[in-house]
Amino acid sequence: MNYSQLLEELEKYSEPEFATGEKRIVNDPLLKFLGVRTPTLRKIIKKYKWNEELFNFPNEYYEVVFIKLAVVSEFPYEQFVSRLESLVPLITDWALCDSAMKPKCIKKHRENFIPYIKKYISMEGEFEQRFALITLLSFYVEDEWLSLIKECVEMCDSSKYYAMMGAAWLLAEVLVKHYEYGLTILNSTMCDIKVKNKAISKACDSYRITNEQKMYLKQLRAIFVKQTAKSID
Repeated sequence: MNYSQLLEELEKYSEPEFATGEKRIVNDPLLKFLGVRTPTLRKIIKKYKWNEELFNFPNEYYEVVFIKLAVVSEFPYEQFVSRLESLVPLITDWALCDSAMKPKCIKKHRENFIPYIKKYISMEGEFEQRFALITLLSFYVEDEWLSLIKECVEMCDSSKYYAMMGAAWLLAEVLVKHYEYGLTILNSTMCDIKVKNKAISKACDSYRITNEQKMYLKQLRAIFVKQTAKSID
C-alpha cells in the first residue's frame, strides 16, 4: 500500500465533525485531520506492522503520524530505538504520546533504555519530556527505578503543561505503589509545587490509597499552598 492508497483508505472512515474536534484539542497548526477514530486506526495499523515504506510517507496528516508511531511501537527493541530520533519529534500532543507511542519492547530492555529517557527529559520540548515521563510511568514504577523517577520528576519543566501533567501522573502512581518513597519526592525542594499539588489530587482519586494516606496528602497540599502564598508575598 502506497501513500495515496493509505489516504484513500483513511478517507473512507473520515468524519468531518470529529476531525474538527480533534484539531481543536490537538491544536497543531502543522497537521491536517481526517477525523478517523482510534479503533479504526488500530485496525489499519495491523496492515503496516512490518512495512518500512510507511516511514517515508509525509507527516502532513495526524492519522498518518499516529500510524507511524503505533507501528514503530510494535518493533523489536533495536529497530525501535533506531527510529527514535526521527519519530519522537512527531509527538506533538498527549494522544500521540500516550496512545500511539506505546513501545512494548522497552519492558525487556529497561536498563538499556535509560540513556534515552535521560536524553528526552533533558530536552526543552514539552512532548519529548512527556514521552520520557510516560515511558517511566508505563515500565519503571518499581523499587529498582525509583531514584531515576525522582530525578526525572524534578527535571520536568512545569511551565509546559503536558510535561507537568506527565510528571504529576507519574508521581501519583509512585504514591499509590510506593507511598513512602512518593513522600520523599513530595518533600523534595527540587520538585515543582504544581507537580506536587496535581500529583496529590490524582493520588487522592485512587481507591488504592488509604483514607489515612489521603488525609495526610491533603494536609501536605495545604502546607504547599501556604508556602506558595508566602513566596508570592
